[in-house]
Amino acid sequence: MRIGEVAHISGLSPTTIRYYEDIGLVPEPARAANGYRDYEPGALERLRFISDAQDSGLTLAEIASILELRAQGESTCHHTIELMERHLADVDRRIDSLIASREHYAQLIARARTLDPSECTDPDRCQTISAVPDHVHKTGARS
Repeated sequence: MRIGEVAHISGLSPTTIRYYEDIGLVPEPARAANGYRDYEPGALERLRFISDAQDSGLTLAEIASILELRAQGESTCHHTIELMERHLADVDRRIDSLIASREHYAQLIARARTLDPSECTDPDRCQTISAVPDHVHKTGARS
């Protein structure tokens, strides 16, 4: 198959496919007499795997590590689980950070609702965010 056909079937652009070749995710295909790339049917399955792995949140470097293990004939299940666990831990950290940010904003809003706008006399600051209590800073919402 030529690159246009592989691109059409895989849903990837020819540029993306060439990039995957350049970085070693997809083996460079044989060339026809006219110089065109001639892809084996297995290339489609590899491109599908790469797309699925990216959709799962894996980086191209992580995908390469899985493909390298496979090329060495090794099982990749434990390695892939470790990669996914790292991503899950990262998501959990981001959730914790978002929860802290939410608490920070909720406290600021609650405090702001108790303020009298007519008492806002500082021309350089808004009283809503000026004197933020120390415990608000300690929530981890902002460092």
